[in-house]
Amino acid sequence: MIITRSPLRITLGGGGTDLPSYYSEYEGFLISAAIDKYVYITVHRPFSKTINLKYSEMEKVKSVDEIRHPIFREVLKMVNMDHDPRIEIVSFADVPSGTGLGSSGSFTTALLKALHGYKRNLVHPRELAEQACDIEINRLGEQIGKQDQYISAYGGVTCFEFKKNGWVNAYPLEITKETLYDLEDNLLLFFTGYSRSASSILAEQNHKSKDNDKEMIENLHFVKDLGLQSKKALEAGDLRKFGELLDVHWENKKNRSGAMSNGRIDDWYSLALKNGAIGGKLVGAGGGGFLMFYSEDTAKLRHAMMKEGLEEMRFRFCFEGAKVVTES
Repeated sequence: MIITRSPLRITLGGGGTDLPSYYSEYEGFLISAAIDKYVYITVHRPFSKTINLKYSEMEKVKSVDEIRHPIFREVLKMVNMDHDPRIEIVSFADVPSGTGLGSSGSFTTALLKALHGYKRNLVHPRELAEQACDIEINRLGEQIGKQDQYISAYGGVTCFEFKKNGWVNAYPLEITKETLYDLEDNLLLFFTGYSRSASSILAEQNHKSKDNDKEMIENLHFVKDLGLQSKKALEAGDLRKFGELLDVHWENKKNRSGAMSNGRIDDWYSLALKNGAIGGKLVGAGGGGFLMFYSEDTAKLRHAMMKEGLEEMRFRFCFEGAKVVTES
């Protein structure tokens, strides 16, 4: 039996510049942080000669081509499991999908890691991330970026540069331990109760970028610059500046699509700013999921959000990427 886990993530700056429609023309940059919430995959060889899949649904089929779940199907094809239909795979996660924490990319990466482990393949994090990107973006045509697959493969608080030719440079944010601990303590996540598909939210951005829409391109240029400013602020230990940049980022991000926010989310955001938050944003593509805030008065912010019925999800950063946690 093989059990793997892959971390979910939050974006600290530059989100949205990792889509091919943007970086292939202008190059992208963002800062992503893996957190201690995970997608898990278990793989073992059953007695019966069938493919058994257990996720939010259950499938029992005799060939890879019969699999309904597109990511399971394409991953099994990629690792050449077509010839050996005797396998059982179970997936589960700490946080449900559609909440803005990169669960789809994490799932694909964890599944690839598990099957490579099952076949005794040694895979570098870069190769693992690129395989996950190839499946989701190229084979399945999802209108998403490369951030989720890369941060789930690498882990840590990591800077990513997306080059025009598709190459991705990954390197750790140069942040002191004191700043790192303060950042962990002062970043808070609250679930809005809304779930959504990242691909559907990003489709509008993707189409406008491909069409060279001036307003969208300028918006993403500004977001990339905010990401670079956030890097500078974090590496200088200026967390208040980082919080202020989050606020600027959110106001700019809302201009990308009318589906980015709604009245209730806007009201919660305004309330947070009146109760200790310096800045914040919806994590992920937008439209729902988790509100993330940077605050220097976390107790006051927690109390205000709790009165609104928003549940907090506490977290720490995770410095391990996708890994095999059990092998027997």
